[in-house]
Amino acid sequence: MELALPAWFEIGSLIVLTMIIIGDLILAYKRPHIPSVKESSLWVVFYVALALIFAVLMLLLGDAEHAGQFLAGWLTEYSLSIDNLFVFIIIMAKFSVPRKYQQEVLMVGILIALILRAIFIILGAQLIENFSWIFYIFGAFLLYTAWNQAFTGMEDEEETESKIIAFLRKRIAITDEFDGGKVRTVVDGKKVFTPIIIVFLALGTTDLVFALDSIPAIFGITQSPFIVFAANIFALMGLRQLYFLLGDLVERLVYLKYGIAFILAFIGVKLILHALHENEVPFINGGAGIAWAPEINTWVSLGVIVAAMAVATIASLIKIKRDGVPIKVGSPTLDNE
Repeated sequence: MELALPAWFEIGSLIVLTMIIIGDLILAYKRPHIPSVKESSLWVVFYVALALIFAVLMLLLGDAEHAGQFLAGWLTEYSLSIDNLFVFIIIMAKFSVPRKYQQEVLMVGILIALILRAIFIILGAQLIENFSWIFYIFGAFLLYTAWNQAFTGMEDEEETESKIIAFLRKRIAITDEFDGGKVRTVVDGKKVFTPIIIVFLALGTTDLVFALDSIPAIFGITQSPFIVFAANIFALMGLRQLYFLLGDLVERLVYLKYGIAFILAFIGVKLILHALHENEVPFINGGAGIAWAPEINTWVSLGVIVAAMAVATIASLIKIKRDGVPIKVGSPTLDNE
């Protein structure tokens, strides 16, 4: 039997995490700069260590099941966030965002992601509580997403983005040049938007897509809204620093998408098996649960997630070495400063 986490721990954790996010946002806006590899590395290590300390606290205050669910959820969200990071790099390059202001833009993108995920977590928790059959839909959706992740390119998304941008440019005044990190500027005495408004829209659209993917995935690991939200916060907190640390390397991890697709497919199967085990749908087995449907426990899930990401990353690094491409870390390569 699982022990409930103390209410003071859940409330206190959310307050502390919110304060860290606000502090990170203030730092990004007050000191816009291009972080060095050393600075980015220290921040990434700090956030990873913070997540591990949080897992230990959950083990001490709750039990091993809570800690395992958090670790599995955090790693799943972290792997999906790295995929999100790849799209962020493409957006930054596509709109030639000055590197000096990329921290600010990334923080806005990450905040949008947190808000969207919070909304989906609340909705997801309500759906799960009231409709057990939702696991069938979540599972099928993750299997579909896994297929798209592995075998579909991004051409359709880019075409949609281009149409949205063209629509905006026809209806609102947008300059061709950035004005620092400002959303609006003055040209010939008139207030107009800068291209950064389009960048925010592109990041928000991307975040919406990834929120739709990631929330069903983590609900396949735990049904605790607190653990789901905490795992999402920890996964997104170090994303800005990871962006500047990995740089162009993210684009060269060619097998990473297959590792992520495998994780999504695995969790999709897990959700469907759970739905069958707890079945209440009248036209499936007469509305009774299917006893032979196995339940995949948290520790098996954790092992599969770690193994999938490790294999995908190692295979990508081996390919990079075999192709003779130098491994470079640091800020993503952009022509603009």
